[in-house]
Amino acid sequence: MDYSHIIPAKIHHTVETFRHELNRLKFFNKKIVFTNGCFDILHHGHIDYLIKAAALGDYLIIGLNTDSSVRRNKGIKRPINDEQSRALLLASLRFVDAVFLFDSQTPADLIRDIIPDVLVKGADYKPEEIAGYDTVVSHGGQVLTIDLLPGFSTSLIEKRIMDLNR
Repeated sequence: MDYSHIIPAKIHHTVETFRHELNRLKFFNKKIVFTNGCFDILHHGHIDYLIKAAALGDYLIIGLNTDSSVRRNKGIKRPINDEQSRALLLASLRFVDAVFLFDSQTPADLIRDIIPDVLVKGADYKPEEIAGYDTVVSHGGQVLTIDLLPGFSTSLIEKRIMDLNR
């Protein structure tokens, strides 16, 4: 099977390019799960987290910080991988249905446009602290947290690389 057109088609820059699909999903009562992050160096912890997020519904949407958004949130040395590379890697995962790039500090506007049934982040957040909490709860959705796999983070990988180069 030729995936050359399927994977890029999962990447979106606006909800308007996705509106028809979103309406179809809602019409057929598909449970939409939304999560977000930088996903700078895709690793075991990310895969574990995303598999668990996907299991919470029928359709997994990832909000992906643009390069400029990552720099504002993480500092000038990040991201390590550019937004197109990060989006393509995420879209390549079979259990990821759509990837949306967003440039703001949080995906609150994107969440307001999508209105997912389930909003999920890592357990390092309290549900009420998660951007989009009020939107999702006010529409009858759930805001959940997922335990993160200990010992796996982009920051730890970055530190290991730096330590090896000393």
